Amino acid sequence: MNKLLAKLAIIYMALALTGGFFYREYTKYAEFKGFTTLSILHTHYFVLGMFFFLIMLALEDRFHFLGSKLGHIGLIVYNIFLNVTVIMMIVRGVVQVGGTELAKGPNAAISGMAGLGHIGLTAGLVLILVALYQAVGAGQDRSVKQA
Repeated sequence: MNKLLAKLAIIYMALALTGGFFYREYTKYAEFKGFTTLSILHTHYFVLGMFFFLIMLALEDRFHFLGSKLGHIGLIVYNIFLNVTVIMMIVRGVVQVGGTELAKGPNAAISGMAGLGHIGLTAGLVLILVALYQAVGAGQDRSVKQA
């Protein structure tokens, strides 16, 4: 599990750097001045991706909670919906930079999908934290030497 968490941290670091590069180059190419959700891709993938999984790596090393059914499902749900959220940020940002006026329906669809992404992200986080809580409560702390 530790190797998987380290790989995920590396993958999200690469995605964060790619997102930052895309924002910078795409807005420069489009000569866009102003706010776009593309400007926060970089931060979202660094914090919710790389840093989150580095923290999970440290916690997993100590409590071994992500191998539980709840922790495993939470990890999958978190990863899926983190990417759903960011994909919708990209869609929204490309529309903003392009200056496209969306009709009410497509605009609501983008917002709705982003909202579902956030809800799923929250559900994954809750599952992970419940698995951590159960492991801590069960005394699964592997760092303490047993006499």
